[in-house]
Amino acid sequence: MRLSELDYDLPAELIAQEPLKRRDEARLLVTDRKSKSFEHSRFYKLVRHLRDGDLIVLNDTRVIPARMRARKESGGQVELLLVRPYPEGPSGAWLAMIRVHRPLKEGARLILGDGDILKIIGYARPGRAIIVSEGAASIESAIQRSGTLALPHYIHRDVASADAEDYQTVYAAAPGAIAAPTAGLHFTSELFQALADAGIRTARITLHIGPGTFAPVRALEVERHSMEAEWFTIPPAAQDAIAHTRRIGGRVIPVGTSAVRALESWAITGDAEGATGLFIYPGFRFKITDAMLTNFHMPRTTVLALVMALAGRDVILAAYREAIRHRYRFLSYGDAMLIV
Repeated sequence: MRLSELDYDLPAELIAQEPLKRRDEARLLVTDRKSKSFEHSRFYKLVRHLRDGDLIVLNDTRVIPARMRARKESGGQVELLLVRPYPEGPSGAWLAMIRVHRPLKEGARLILGDGDILKIIGYARPGRAIIVSEGAASIESAIQRSGTLALPHYIHRDVASADAEDYQTVYAAAPGAIAAPTAGLHFTSELFQALADAGIRTARITLHIGPGTFAPVRALEVERHSMEAEWFTIPPAAQDAIAHTRRIGGRVIPVGTSAVRALESWAITGDAEGATGLFIYPGFRFKITDAMLTNFHMPRTTVLALVMALAGRDVILAAYREAIRHRYRFLSYGDAMLIV
């Protein structure tokens, strides 16, 4: 697949900069990949488009305030993005992306605003520093004291206090993501009750979303792109719910590309927990996913390749043209699509 096949023209004014006041008021484009037809709806009407016996699979990762500002001992300013714990290193080590004019050397000390000191002890690979805390305080506690949310680069405003709640799903539970599973931002407790009343069950899994999910595809041949691994787990309760859904003829419907990748990784390897760098692009054979809920994605991204793999490139591009024509809101705080 050529990189150019992941292109489309996204008007900048359709990139949502703020969330809706009510999450489930988001628009919902129901896309039937078989009939290649579209229906315009609202997220709070989701029940109408599902059926008794379906299973909604949610990624319950919780976004951490992973962006931190520090200064070098020389006084220069440094911005860090904490990616994930690094169990391959010493106890308490983390991987971090560091934005600075010149690469920092091993041994560099970074001083946070509250006086905590982080130290670079090496690099796992270019662009991924291994850091440890020099004091008694853990990096996790430093994140909670000094960190802020890392909103996507296409949201051109400062992080607001409201984002701390708005950029979390209502079911977020397991801290560890640097970005939200944005397809899940539309759910409310009232909608979950409506789903339950209609015989539609839910299950929870976890995949901690890292920078690899949103890194642009740069390889001219899409298949040559390599994704950065992310940690996931499929709990026994979710495994049982999926097996039950299969027995009764229901559909397994992951919410978001992260949930799809976790489920399909489990299906391929049999491992219910671990790190996955699974890259799904057209030609992939889905083993668990029957339908999915997703937002609208940036051009030339792995997440766009994934939805094309499920629905077909022509169908997705037609759906995106339909969404643009009807002025849908795009990306993280934007509207949603149900692919059936």
